[in-house]
Amino acid sequence: MGAITVKDRKVLLVKRGIEPSKGLWAIPGGMLKLGETLQECAAREILEETGIRIKVGDCVYVFDFLERDGERKIKFHFVVVDFAADYISGEPRGADDALDARWLSPEELNRLPVAKNTLKALRSIGFLP
Repeated sequence: MGAITVKDRKVLLVKRGIEPSKGLWAIPGGMLKLGETLQECAAREILEETGIRIKVGDCVYVFDFLERDGERKIKFHFVVVDFAADYISGEPRGADDALDARWLSPEELNRLPVAKNTLKALRSIGFLP
């Protein structure tokens, strides 16, 4: 579960510290814990990875993330659910499995290595053209 949080025309992203997509900028999020709602998971993961407190809103983007190895065997398969979120408090800092966390403008995203699915999600909500 993840959350797309926009503040002052900038989106909160993390630089991933682990596979999949290690080294790429992406929407912060992570895996659901037993007994946790999707929204609770999104809020917890964003706080753990970025230090930012959010209010989770509506689901805005869902996709399958499949990655295969050189022999076409599946390495990763995640169902990713991204929610819209409102910023509450905090300053971004990379933590947990995120190397860095920042508020990034659309122009800054053009100069950084960004995960393809993150770009698709940001286009789908109108953050990117």
